[in-house]
Amino acid sequence: MSRVFMIWAVTHSVKEVQTEDSVLLFVVAWTITEIIRYSFYTFSLLNHLPYFIKWARYTLFIVLYPMGVSGELLTIYAALPFVRQSGLYSISLPNKYNFSFDFYTSLIVTMLAYIPFFPQLYFHMLHQRRKIFASTEEYKKSE
Repeated sequence: MSRVFMIWAVTHSVKEVQTEDSVLLFVVAWTITEIIRYSFYTFSLLNHLPYFIKWARYTLFIVLYPMGVSGELLTIYAALPFVRQSGLYSISLPNKYNFSFDFYTSLIVTMLAYIPFFPQLYFHMLHQRRKIFASTEEYKKSE
């Protein structure tokens, strides 16, 4: 969902950020991540998982996740002044639905949400990495 949000709600909707280096940062991180992830899934389904693919899946995230998150956060940050000025996707009161929404504030809340959620995801992957490679080492020792 975050990718749809970043591509549609931020990068597509705020044309001014499309030339930011931060967009390239998260797109490159996402691209490499997906190549590795789907290679891992494909080879796993074929019951022929090369060690390099397994290693890449559980190691390169150490750099790619922070790179992608940095690109996402910098892009959202760059979009803030344009969203505030234009009122993009915001609904103000009064209206017939008696409802208001401020997209600018929601972007700030989204950025703040990275604080508890990113470390949780990152440490989960570190735990998975330790588990996967510990079982590989135990397997090698038993041969």
